[in-house]
Amino acid sequence: MIKLLPEEHASLAQYIYSACAVTLDQSKGYLIESRLSSLIEETASNSFTQLLRHLNADYSGSLKRRVIDAITTGETLFFRDTAPFDLLRHKILPELIDRRARAGSKMPIRIWSAACSTGQEIYSIAIVLKELLGDPDRYGVRLLATDISNQAVARASKGIFGQVEISRGLGDDVREKYFRPVGGGWQIRDEIRAMVAFKTFNLMDSFANLGTFDIVFCRNVAIYFTERDRISLFGRIERTLERDGYLLIGAMESLSGICPQFESKRHLRGVFYQPTGSR
Repeated sequence: MIKLLPEEHASLAQYIYSACAVTLDQSKGYLIESRLSSLIEETASNSFTQLLRHLNADYSGSLKRRVIDAITTGETLFFRDTAPFDLLRHKILPELIDRRARAGSKMPIRIWSAACSTGQEIYSIAIVLKELLGDPDRYGVRLLATDISNQAVARASKGIFGQVEISRGLGDDVREKYFRPVGGGWQIRDEIRAMVAFKTFNLMDSFANLGTFDIVFCRNVAIYFTERDRISLFGRIERTLERDGYLLIGAMESLSGICPQFESKRHLRGVFYQPTGSR
């Protein structure tokens, strides 16, 4: 495998940052090497410098999309970290539905998975909704799943998972109830897949056309952003949330000290965020 030279790192890392806002310092050189090795071969490049020349000369944008797919699509699993889904089931949804009922509101419940990758997170959310509510249509549930990677969104929308993927985080009972065997893998059943709208979306772009949400999952993506970009991202997410909305981020992430417009709250083992001053 062709090695990324120290003197090549800065220019290639800058290209990646401009494409998808992911910051990769010198310690992440191995990630650039491994993720872009297939592009090195496909473009017959003899170095990462030559690959960068190909990328800058590609006015069709196809190679840029390949870089985004390679860099941003990571491993994920169903019900990852479990705590956010326990919060959704036992705290967030019951509170939200109760407040809506007391207010006589018929507003739909809108949930956004902001970095859905290949779909495991949003389908986990959909399964929780189905289990808890029975018929989510009664509550006007709307689920949006977005990711910067065209490839990831295409895979997520098909809802087909290999044997290893389906075994990560799913019990046999859930698999049998909500998936059907297809080829050498499993596909999410149509009743769950139909609950979700998928869209390719860059979190650095304007949120103006997304509308507002009651619950936003934005987990394990901002860890690759600069602090400035994290502040910008969560500031814009706060403006898309209803005043009593909920934000869930990754287990190793924190908004403390950088986003005063959010306050953290704890329930059992889980932590969630709400706009400051919300009920």
